Amino acid sequence: MKVKMRWIYKGKKTEEVAFGSAWTTQESMEVLLADIEKTGRVKELVIIDEMGNEWTQKEFSKLKEQIEQEPHDIVVYFDGGFDRHTATAGLGAVIYYKKDSVQYRLRVNQQIEEMETNNEAEYAALHFALMQLEEMGIHHLPCTFKGDAQGVLKQLEGLWPCYEENLNAWLDRIEGKMGELGIQPNCEIIGRNENKEADRLATQALNGVEIYSEKGI
Repeated sequence: MKVKMRWIYKGKKTEEVAFGSAWTTQESMEVLLADIEKTGRVKELVIIDEMGNEWTQKEFSKLKEQIEQEPHDIVVYFDGGFDRHTATAGLGAVIYYKKDSVQYRLRVNQQIEEMETNNEAEYAALHFALMQLEEMGIHHLPCTFKGDAQGVLKQLEGLWPCYEENLNAWLDRIEGKMGELGIQPNCEIIGRNENKEADRLATQALNGVEIYSEKGI
């Protein structure tokens, strides 16, 4: 999670001056806080996270300990594959996260029926990924979603309209689940070569091969 700081400096012979930092990592913020504290000139200091929450320095220290024990720094890759002859789709999701200072990777897929197009499979894959986040207990966190489905991500960001009724229904489900989990999405469109893991999982699902693999990396 990214954080930034707002603090008020008060010197012996100066008026109060407000300063603000750029967004940085929690680790960098800890170093910055230690340096600022050494000045002995801090009148007020607030740390702000990406969700808009504000914390005192003491609260931030406790928060870091809590965050380390739960999945955080979430990055999700998703992809959907479609077989028009059988009207089935393969859904693939790869979720990277940190917990207790260890990086983990979850690889999971699913086959579903009664799909109409490859576009619908892409929406279903993103919704499938969100269901995995819910099972992991992830909520009220910023999450980065990466995929090569440009239309899905652009529509999720509200940059492109969605005119197809069935795709709008999927979009409503996706936005509803994100709202329910309190997830702040950061969308990143990537090339197919960068999405090979999720693509492979989707293909395996189409071929009837179920995958569920979670391990530290």
